[in-house]
Amino acid sequence: MSYGIFADFYDALTLNVDYERRASYIAVLFAKLGHNMGLTLDLACGTGSLTLALAKMGVDVYGVDGSEEMLSIASEKAYEEHIDTLFLCQKMQELDLYGTIDTCVCSLDSLNHLTDPGDLKKTFAKVSLFMNRGGYFLFDVNTVYKHREILADNTFIYDTDDVYCVWQNSLLENNIVDIDLTFFVPEGESYVRYDESFSERAYTVDELTEALNEAGFEVQALYGDMSFFPPKEKEQRLVFVAKKM
Repeated sequence: MSYGIFADFYDALTLNVDYERRASYIAVLFAKLGHNMGLTLDLACGTGSLTLALAKMGVDVYGVDGSEEMLSIASEKAYEEHIDTLFLCQKMQELDLYGTIDTCVCSLDSLNHLTDPGDLKKTFAKVSLFMNRGGYFLFDVNTVYKHREILADNTFIYDTDDVYCVWQNSLLENNIVDIDLTFFVPEGESYVRYDESFSERAYTVDELTEALNEAGFEVQALYGDMSFFPPKEKEQRLVFVAKKM
């Protein structure tokens, strides 16, 4: 999907995400590993919040995303903050970079949007193709527990000054959740309705590890979200740290 109207309100609906803290977590994690991030790719960067947070910390980073609408907002934010960074419009599974990278990060469940296991493997293979040996691929994903117990068939409401959003989930087979978004946007004395839909799939640790191994990566660590400890039984998000061998 292109995330047309969703791109306009993505930042407003994710105000609970502390991108500066997440960028610091990534930097500390790599420091613990003794890894110099070097040239870094923010894969599926969305509106560029994490890309810019990393750039402010001195990381040589650029972003890739499949949505022109998301990247338009990312570019505007970079311009407003006087940050000179590159944004490329490419799908994850069709990644085609100009050269090699030392680090790749992919945050906030972006890989869950790849509901076809074949596309997941293609994405890992592409990241591996453009990564220098010894480089690191760090990503987080929603867990099977979150898809089955938290998202499931539930409905969530987001009410902000700019938009009223109804988020409806439908749990399917293979830990896939169909997500229907309905936006009500104020316009004069009335509201305009917009609808968007997409799906996310949760993969098991074994499935992700196998796909990484096939692409030439070796898992170095598996953490709970924003931690340096193994995942808890009811963890909603996992952090994978994989090394290009």
